[in-house]
Amino acid sequence: MSSYYGRNLKQCPVKEEGAMPFSSLSDPAVLARALSASDAAWERVKDEQIFMLGSEEAERTRLKFIVGSLAPLALSEEELVERAIEHFRQKASHEGASTHLHSDSVV
Repeated sequence: MSSYYGRNLKQCPVKEEGAMPFSSLSDPAVLARALSASDAAWERVKDEQIFMLGSEEAERTRLKFIVGSLAPLALSEEELVERAIEHFRQKASHEGASTHLHSDSVV
């Protein structure tokens, strides 16, 4: 388990077939923050041309799950966007590096 400003974090939930990204959020204020933050974070992904592992639809869904998992802990929408982008980038760079290393070793 990792730490997020001194709070314990579980790994981002595994996306099950048909699962809804924000279904675990019951507080209306947190849900509203998550919805707004997911849109803002997605705009940053597109504007900054952050590396994506899959299709645009799949990556947007992945980002929503990240936002949903971080939303209860975030103190503001801005903080939530920043943390979600950070997690999104880490996974993409880790997976991209693994794929790149694997493809180099096969050649």
